[in-house]
Amino acid sequence: MGTDDDAVIGRRGSRPKGVARRQEILDRAIEVFRERGAAGTSLRKIAESIGVSHAALLHYFDSREQLLIAVYAHAEQTHENPPDLRPGIDTMIHAAKRNVEIPGLVTLYSTLLAASLETEHGVGREFFTSRFDGLRRSITESLRAQQREGTVRDDVPAEHLAALLIAASDGLQIQWLLDPEVGLESTLQTLGALLRPPG
Repeated sequence: MGTDDDAVIGRRGSRPKGVARRQEILDRAIEVFRERGAAGTSLRKIAESIGVSHAALLHYFDSREQLLIAVYAHAEQTHENPPDLRPGIDTMIHAAKRNVEIPGLVTLYSTLLAASLETEHGVGREFFTSRFDGLRRSITESLRAQQREGTVRDDVPAEHLAALLIAASDGLQIQWLLDPEVGLESTLQTLGALLRPPG
C-alpha cells in the first residue's frame, strides 16, 4: 500500500533540481537494496554503492536510519496496488506476490521495523507507528464495507480482523525470509478463506 511518508523524511531539496536529485538517490538506493538489503552498511558505503558522494547523502538525510526509512517509503510508494483491489486480504496477497521478487526490500523492512522498537522516539518509530495506524484504518473501513455486503464474516469486529491481517502478513514475511519454502501467497489465501462468512 502506497504512502507519501518519504516526502517528509529528510530534506526534499529547495529547487526542482534538488528534488529530482533526491528522487534519483532514492531510486538508485532501491536498486542496490533490492537484492541484498542494507544490513551492516554504513552511510558512506551506501553512497559508494549508489554512486554519489557521502556529502550528497548528508545534504538530504541526517542519518543512515533516515535514509533507509526514506528508501523503504519511496519503494512502497512506487508499487501502488492496482485500483480495483480493495484494502484487505487481496492487497496483502498482491504485496506477497511482489515481495517474493524483492527479498532485499523485505529484509530492509523487517530490519527497520525491529530497530524502531528499540527507541521511544525517532524517525523509524514515527514512520512505522503512522504506517500501521493508516493501514489499520484503511483495512478496517474496507472490511466493514465488505461485511455489509456479506462477503466478509461479520461475527468478528472489522478492526480486529484488520490488525490480524497485518500481523499475519508481517509474520509470514519473517518466516519466509528464514525459510523460502513458506508459502506467502498460499497461506494468505487460506486466511482469506477463513474471513468469508461461514456456510
